[in-house]
Amino acid sequence: MEEAASSTIEKIFLTLKSPDGDEIELEESIVIQSVTIKNMVEDGCSCSVIPLSNIDIETLIKIIDYLKMHSSTSSNEEEIKNFDKEFVRIGFKTIFKILEAANFLDINSLLELCAEAVANKIKNKTSQVVRKIFNITSDFNPEEEAEIRNKTPWAFEGDPDHSLD
Repeated sequence: MEEAASSTIEKIFLTLKSPDGDEIELEESIVIQSVTIKNMVEDGCSCSVIPLSNIDIETLIKIIDYLKMHSSTSSNEEEIKNFDKEFVRIGFKTIFKILEAANFLDINSLLELCAEAVANKIKNKTSQVVRKIFNITSDFNPEEEAEIRNKTPWAFEGDPDHSLD
């Protein structure tokens, strides 16, 4: 009898709403992988629609794909590992958007995955390329930079390729 009762448990659904008004309905069990949303649900701060004013729909769809894969009971570790590897084979701008959203939503595993992907994309790049990627202005004047280049030439070695995709 108990088994039959557990199989008839009603699933709870939540709707995530993008800034453009697009809505995606998902099982609560998938969405609460986000600590931010889980806390909202537990504190009674959310109704069935949760507005995500700073996450565009394309980014939200990618995050939902990730959450579905990582919540699926039918997925094994190998499937998840392969999914994650493919998931981060996207452009730098998209990864950065997902990284920011994962930080906001407090999805630590996704945050770590994207941070590692960013690190791998800038690995072995020259300091000039990294500055350009992150839009960082050098603190050094040309004379100071020349002096540093002479003292630590190894710090300026790396791949001068600007492409990250």
